Amino acid sequence: MKKLRILANDGLAPSAKEKLEKAGHIVYDRKIPQEELADFINENDIDVLVVRSATKVPASLLKKVEPLKMIVRAGVGLDNIDTAYAKEKGIRVENTPEASSRSVAELVMAHLLGGARFLHESNREMPLRGDTDFKDLKKQYSAGREVRGKTIGILGMGRIGREVAKLATGLGMKVKAYDPYVEEASYTLDFFDGQQAHFTVRTEPKEEVLREADFVTLHVPAQDKPVIGKKELEMMKEGAALINAARGGVVDEAELLKALDSGKLSFAALDVYESEPAPPIKLLMHPKVSLTPHIGASTLEAQERIGEEIVKKIHELAAQSG
Repeated sequence: MKKLRILANDGLAPSAKEKLEKAGHIVYDRKIPQEELADFINENDIDVLVVRSATKVPASLLKKVEPLKMIVRAGVGLDNIDTAYAKEKGIRVENTPEASSRSVAELVMAHLLGGARFLHESNREMPLRGDTDFKDLKKQYSAGREVRGKTIGILGMGRIGREVAKLATGLGMKVKAYDPYVEEASYTLDFFDGQQAHFTVRTEPKEEVLREADFVTLHVPAQDKPVIGKKELEMMKEGAALINAARGGVVDEAELLKALDSGKLSFAALDVYESEPAPPIKLLMHPKVSLTPHIGASTLEAQERIGEEIVKKIHELAAQSG
């Protein structure tokens, strides 16, 4: 098995690094600035580049690198990699689609439950006013909602969408789904005692899902234009909520702010942003927006699973390279 030289430019689980080094591979686990990346790859004869969403791998970079044999995206989306040009140049592109689905789904539900009970807002206000305006804050945040019996609309029924459906079903929510490529989505709930329950959801037109959902969550790839814009926001129920833990740009943030200000939406939750890593201050300061800094896949468990998948893919490459 050939010993490979690997650059994990956006980090790698320690257990994965240890396994790779035990197998004799050389692992550089450091952050190389984007503008220095090509030179580093060439000067250090890097065979495998491991990235998350922060590092970009466009054709302009790939044209400059010679030793590279494989790019691994530690996560689901590949929109930060020019996959077509990589294929043309004979560079394998892999990702780890299954490892972080549960982590993203749990973050979506955390945002949903937190928004329904005003946790995102009360956690900002209590440190400032909790000792002086406790009764006023109690009154202000006493109109929360239970999610049992409410409808969640899932746009995109891939791996993450199905994981969200599992969690929502477990909470007693009604699941409605839209996906132009899926007619029927099945998923299984596994319980602590080994029992299982199987469910099937038939997808519906996007307009119908938007009109009937109390909470809408997006699980779609990067798009050329927003999936949720002014027209779609107007279709949504009065007082509904929107959650985006998919990709920045799939929601028109300017129109989203208008919908929040008008009261059309009760709250929004965002883990991804159009102008990452510098979202607009109006969005960051809005009291009706629950915010996280693109951490959907970032749990300890997900990083371990991602690391295991990366090790497996690199070992396969090493074996094939002889």
